Amino acid sequence: MASGSGVAVFHGNEEDLPEGTVVTGSGRLSGAQQFQESDPADHPFTPVQLARLDDALTLTSRETGLRFALYLGDLGSDARATAVDLHGRIDGFDEAVLVAVSPEQRQLEIVTGSEAKVRLPDRGAKLALMSMVASFKEGDLFGGLLSGFGMLADQAGNRP
Repeated sequence: MASGSGVAVFHGNEEDLPEGTVVTGSGRLSGAQQFQESDPADHPFTPVQLARLDDALTLTSRETGLRFALYLGDLGSDARATAVDLHGRIDGFDEAVLVAVSPEQRQLEIVTGSEAKVRLPDRGAKLALMSMVASFKEGDLFGGLLSGFGMLADQAGNRP
């Protein structure tokens, strides 16, 4: 393969190309890949549950004036540090509340920004955390998150 003016042009035997790849009339390579749908068993939520979680995040943020976010995945060896780092990436993180959950590690972290902490003190966040953990232990990740966001919103109160 050689390049000219930023475009890769193929010079070689077409029989050596990977499956799904062709040489166009201009000498460029064009490749296609098989689309594979992911296995629903790989996802913890149904599409309806995802929509309800999105609605819960949107409504909670709208009602309180704080930015609520959810992270679901591996939090690494230092879950708190990872959650704090993720929280710092949220636009307007001072007014943000991140709920970070790693089901495989059995870790749950709630991180509040400096402005959010005024309206949602540690005690309120801890109550929501304990409620979520109780649901998670029963195998109800979805219900635990929904009730947790509701409790966090109640603790934070309405937008000032």
